[in-house]
Amino acid sequence: MSTERERPVVAVISGNRESAKEPSSGVERAGGEPWLVLPKHGLTPGDVLDRASAIVLSDGEDVHPDRYGEPPGPSETIELNEQRDEMETALTRAALDVDLPVYGIGRGMHVLNVVMGGKLDRAVPGHAAETAEGGAGKPGFHHIYISPGSKLAAVVGSGGFVRVNSTHRHGVREAQKSSALLASAYSLEDGVIEALESPAHRWVIGVQFNPERRMEVPPHFDRLFQSLVERGSERLLAVRK
Repeated sequence: MSTERERPVVAVISGNRESAKEPSSGVERAGGEPWLVLPKHGLTPGDVLDRASAIVLSDGEDVHPDRYGEPPGPSETIELNEQRDEMETALTRAALDVDLPVYGIGRGMHVLNVVMGGKLDRAVPGHAAETAEGGAGKPGFHHIYISPGSKLAAVVGSGGFVRVNSTHRHGVREAQKSSALLASAYSLEDGVIEALESPAHRWVIGVQFNPERRMEVPPHFDRLFQSLVERGSERLLAVRK
């Protein structure tokens, strides 16, 4: 069993403390030490890489369309955090350059795709959170297919069909996917990509859904946090040698 000092530090990148709670809990359950990194902290990519052994790009605001060369339309409704965009894209590039383990969730998968040269589809009907009476957003659910033989399937223990939550308005289809990434899961309803992974990196995985919401997805998705922390531990030990 690892001692407290041997726990790998996992930087949880977020726009605010609230949205970082569940991914931070996932890191902690898996034996890592979550480190909240917000745009207002003013940290450089070097600051984060000097301390972190792995990174979680958490869910949150929309990636600004300017980041992938498609300015928003005049009547388009999007939720933006440009300070986060700037910090997160620079950090993601730096992390990929040194092959740091990276786990992208929701927006985090979008950031991975954009940083690696892809774009986003800003119209994925049926994937956004449902609005219940009174205005409270509730997750929708849909079935996805995880490709057998993918890194994602190896981590969670199986490929095939599974039901996941759905809370996103933007997504990635084949036309927007980075050529440097492989699609490892798809929505059965409309073919929207539900997971991406990098064949050129040891552990870079992004998922469209939200595995950190444990009551809304099958329990084997906890293995994503476990695998990330394990890769972070390996990296920490390698650095110490």
